[in-house]
Amino acid sequence: MEQFCRMTCSFLPNADLLSKYDRPVPRYTSYPTVPYWKEGINKTAWQQDVTQHFRTVNKEGGIALYIHLPFCESLCTYCGCNKKITRQHSVEEPYISTLLQEWSIYRSWTTEKLLIREIHLGGGTPTFFSAENLRRLIEGLLEHCLVAEDAAFSIEGHPNNTTIEQLRTLASLGFKRISYGVQDLDPKVQVAINRIQPFDNVRTAVNNARAAGFESVNLDLVYGLPFQSAEGLRHTIQQVLTLKPDRIAFYSYAHVPWKSRSQRLYNENDLPLAAEKLQLQELGRALFREHGYEDIGMDHFALPTDELYTARERGQLHRNFMGYTVTSATMLIGLGVSAISDTGTALAQNEKELSHYTTSLKEGVIPVYRGHFLNAEDRLFRRYILDIACKGSTVLLNEAAALLENFTMPVLDDLENDGLITRIDNLVQLTPTGRYFLRNVCAAFDIYLQEQKSTFNKPTFSKSI
Repeated sequence: MEQFCRMTCSFLPNADLLSKYDRPVPRYTSYPTVPYWKEGINKTAWQQDVTQHFRTVNKEGGIALYIHLPFCESLCTYCGCNKKITRQHSVEEPYISTLLQEWSIYRSWTTEKLLIREIHLGGGTPTFFSAENLRRLIEGLLEHCLVAEDAAFSIEGHPNNTTIEQLRTLASLGFKRISYGVQDLDPKVQVAINRIQPFDNVRTAVNNARAAGFESVNLDLVYGLPFQSAEGLRHTIQQVLTLKPDRIAFYSYAHVPWKSRSQRLYNENDLPLAAEKLQLQELGRALFREHGYEDIGMDHFALPTDELYTARERGQLHRNFMGYTVTSATMLIGLGVSAISDTGTALAQNEKELSHYTTSLKEGVIPVYRGHFLNAEDRLFRRYILDIACKGSTVLLNEAAALLENFTMPVLDDLENDGLITRIDNLVQLTPTGRYFLRNVCAAFDIYLQEQKSTFNKPTFSKSI
């Protein structure tokens, strides 16, 4: 496989490239992306698609489960996720019962014991839930199922409320990976995003996870937050690096106030300008490289000892709604409010309102409300996008030649002229400068976006930088 190029500051995009390419594009955790899915999904067709895949899924790698746990005790204003703010922990038990009811509906569609290869608890704040209720949830999910020998169970945690009891419980259930949201340690930034989180809490949470038996610790950082400065971000990263996390996710702040009203609580003038945001990104990349972390792809860095890096080197890296993954599960089932599922031939999202989600399940109805059934062209162009995101290159096939010629090739010509890609015969490969605009290169293969970009003016995606 073609190896990713290592980036140096000499490849930093100039002002013209930044002005041209810092525009709204998807993060490509799916293709087609969610805005192009159809509301009012045919639930019978969804059941038929899932049932068909259940017949072979155990032989094809098993199932990945994403569980959305939406509750948070306080509102982080930067967050665009589906969440429910409450301090009433009485919501835990009924929500788990509803999740297990949803899973029982899926399991009723097959007589086979399904093979579970991956579980990811996301949110919201999964560590909002007590150790006892986390155990009830996982044991309920795994009942009447098989667990793969190389299963990968992971959870997102908040350093302020993750307890050693929760960690020990999860480790006893097979969890080996945890991701903590750090974002930024600058007090001024923390006040602006309403996430007061001392470094001591982060250090304790990381040390407790390792003591409990977790083998991989990821820390999330965000650049482009309100009042963020180069000096402050440098200090944050230097503190984080003393903990030697196995992975670091370095996300661009997605400013989408039309979607997340809490982002309107600060003025856009408080955000770094595009050029400043690019400098923050490069500052982080340079510090990560200096400390031995490898650039895995979109937003992710890992030590060479981490399996994410190994998978990238072997060409086995995959990307889905949970980000980059190393497992071979061919099917993702999302459980919980707003959760997303992907069978490989169909995509579906659950009801986004908690009341609608629970009402559907009380009526015994699967709570999907929108989705998309992929045709042959969708699957082809999804492959191109995943290749670019996971390998940094892709090989164009002769199939769907008209779509390539009409929509993709003009964009690739432009990208090549600007030095973001190279092309040799049918091989398309990112350049070091192109890595800064990976999402833009993926967008060249997004036929839905290219077809509508001249008329699709409704605010939808965050900017690429």
